[in-house]
Amino acid sequence: MINVSDHPAPRSLIVTLYGAYGRFLPGPMPVAELIRLLAAVGVDAPSVRSSVSRLKRRGLLAPARTAQDTAGYELSAEARQLLDDGDRRIYATAPADDEGWVLAVFSVPESERQKRHVLRSRLAGLGFGTAAPGVWIAPARLHDETRHTLERLRLDAYVDLFRGEHLGFTPTVEAVARWWDLAAIAKQHEAFLDRHAPVRDAWRRRADTPPEDAYRDYLLALDAWRHLPYADPGLPAHLLPADWPGARSAAVFRELHERLRHAGARFAGL
Repeated sequence: MINVSDHPAPRSLIVTLYGAYGRFLPGPMPVAELIRLLAAVGVDAPSVRSSVSRLKRRGLLAPARTAQDTAGYELSAEARQLLDDGDRRIYATAPADDEGWVLAVFSVPESERQKRHVLRSRLAGLGFGTAAPGVWIAPARLHDETRHTLERLRLDAYVDLFRGEHLGFTPTVEAVARWWDLAAIAKQHEAFLDRHAPVRDAWRRRADTPPEDAYRDYLLALDAWRHLPYADPGLPAHLLPADWPGARSAAVFRELHERLRHAGARFAGL
């Protein structure tokens, strides 16, 4: 049963659908199929159409004809790059190593201060913490994705990227607690666990895996999970509180992914 009061946004679900299944279709996804697949997670046709229009305006979806000459939508090159970058985070299976840091140092002229806001928003969305005004920090493995994002948004001219290690006077574990709001990130992990651990437990009690049920529960879990590796950049465990819920929420998602993804693909037409 889908609870409408806390139902995910249709636009987010469409992106999740393309990330999980749509990009692996042999051609564009027909509009009728997009409506069918979103109906299975509680999104009505008008909401699908309006959300697709917004994604078109953002340059993430493009109209295309299917092999049967029906109307459909395919991912733009930009959207495919976003999904490819996201895969490395969303489906990561190993704990993060302590591989050092990437620093983003930016300076934006006052005449272009709106770009300063966009830069801060995008760096935060990539999981960067704030080390000092104009100096943002993240685990070094996020360098490539950060570069892709800044180049795509034409913000690279305002930013210098550096790799390094923390040699400050404050212990790194204390500095990390200052750079990121760990309590807020932990709450997001707990919210995921509250909603999806019971789903995982219910599947553990089932012997069968019906494709439509698998598809629905997997898409909703993936839609909730895929935002977490951006809020939480995957800091090394020794820099996090001892009761950090990130490993538990990751384990729940991995179990749902392994149990449901392939069965759900049959409902999605793959």
